Amino acid sequence: MEATMEFRAEARYVRVSPQKARLVLDLIKGRRVEDALNTLAFTKKGIAPDIHKLLRSAIENANYLSQEKNLDVDLDNLYVKRAIANEGPRMKRIRPAPMGRAYRYQRRIAHIEIALAEKGASGNTATVVTGDTAAATTKSKNKTAGKKQSAAKK
Repeated sequence: MEATMEFRAEARYVRVSPQKARLVLDLIKGRRVEDALNTLAFTKKGIAPDIHKLLRSAIENANYLSQEKNLDVDLDNLYVKRAIANEGPRMKRIRPAPMGRAYRYQRRIAHIEIALAEKGASGNTATVVTGDTAAATTKSKNKTAGKKQSAAKK
């Protein structure tokens, strides 16, 4: 089995909440790079241009590494393997409140990471299912089926 090369780009300390960044990242996860770029170009979220720039950076990293290490990377076969937004340090802020009080709030920061990989020659990546996971899925199906039958008897 041939190990696929992964090309990453990371943006740290981006001033957006990770939840808002994940909304846009979920749109491009698993897509081909060209489709992901088009999706980001027409997404009306404030973080979309930053993610677009990050995706372009990951593509350039793939291009650079393919030239530097003499890898045969087809940029048309790249897809977004992983797109995650983790939480960074929070900035604690204070907002004035009535009667001389103060309300505290937190401004969130995200660390965004995009990883690209090349699809195999068949056009998609293969998923290997081991016997343990197959047995576990059939057990869970049997448990849910048993619960449904007992609920139907009542």
